[in-house]
Amino acid sequence: MATRPTRRAADEGTEAILRHWREAVPNDRLAHLVKDATRGLLRAMQMRLTKYGVSFGHWAFLRILWERDGLTQRELSVEAGLMEPTTYSALTAMEKLGYITRRRMRDNRKNVYVFLTPEGKALRRKLVPLAEEANERAVQGVPAADIATTRKTLLVMIENLARDELQAGKKRRMPSTRELARRIAAATAVVDARTPRRNGVQRGA
Repeated sequence: MATRPTRRAADEGTEAILRHWREAVPNDRLAHLVKDATRGLLRAMQMRLTKYGVSFGHWAFLRILWERDGLTQRELSVEAGLMEPTTYSALTAMEKLGYITRRRMRDNRKNVYVFLTPEGKALRRKLVPLAEEANERAVQGVPAADIATTRKTLLVMIENLARDELQAGKKRRMPSTRELARRIAAATAVVDARTPRRNGVQRGA
């Protein structure tokens, strides 16, 4: 359960977002609007998942496995859009909770396959209605025609951005987490080197 300071900070963050869209920059970029809408949906879902002690990270993998059981860890990473170390950590926790089992096949000892346990499968009946409830709450008061238009627009945006990524090829490929960390460290080192120091103490520290 979140502590009072944590809840207060989250509430203040939500209020700041509402002020941004209602008062500060009501016509800000779509990317920001989608981000904030996603944040709201994720929070709404996580609040509901706590009823059964399920984290949102585990929910993401459960959703995939309910549709396609027996995927490899790599396939799960791709489906969830996460790096493999993150997937490995989540699956390790899920295995301890009794939601999944991991095993190798006789004809392919290299790959590790992930299967739902009866407990993991049973969660579908409990959790899916929570997701439906969160989605219904999000579009409460919105006409069906507007919801259909929004869905169509978002699908076109997804297709356009996927096409943009494919066309970019290696020139603008997504860096790995490790590569991104190296780039950030290098950029930070450059900034530190350029920052004037006074009596051996970096200014602004």
